[in-house]
Parts: sequence; C-alpha cells; structure tokens
Amino acid sequence: MIISFTTQVWKERDRYVSYAPELDVSSFGERIPEAKKNLLEAVECFIETAQEMGTLEESGFVKKGKMWETPKVVSTEKTRLEFTI
Repeated sequence: MIISFTTQVWKERDRYVSYAPELDVSSFGERIPEAKKNLLEAVECFIETAQEMGTLEESGFVKKGKMWETPKVVSTEKTRLEFTI
C-alpha cells in the first residue's frame, strides 16, 4: 500500500513536532529526522487501525490500485483572531 501526505515540522522548546495535516496525526523527536521517522511510524499505525476498523474510506480516503489518496484540501489560510482574556 502507498499513501501520500504532507509533513509539517516545527520546533517546540527542545523538540521537533512532525504533523500530517490530512491525517491529523503527529509525533515528535529531538531532531528533525527523528521527528519525521516517528511520524511515519505513527501514520502506519493510524492506517492499519483505520483499515481494521473499516473507517479509512469513511474518512474520505480513496483507494486507486495500491495507492490511497488522502482527502483533498480545499482551503488553507492563516486566520487572525483578536480576543481579550
């Protein structure tokens, strides 16, 4: 099986967070390569569990041969909110 997804990485304090927005799966590591490797493992667990539960297609994934396509992102934008506490 093959799945393609976006990987975002950012630093939080002394660790790097890796995130796959189409899957809403994240992980972390002390260095960027470790964070990415850990994300791949987390995504693999997510996909295996979703397949076992039969929820992968319900979540918008489409299987085309051996390739699973993630749901299409229709909008990405920075949003600003002003608030008082």
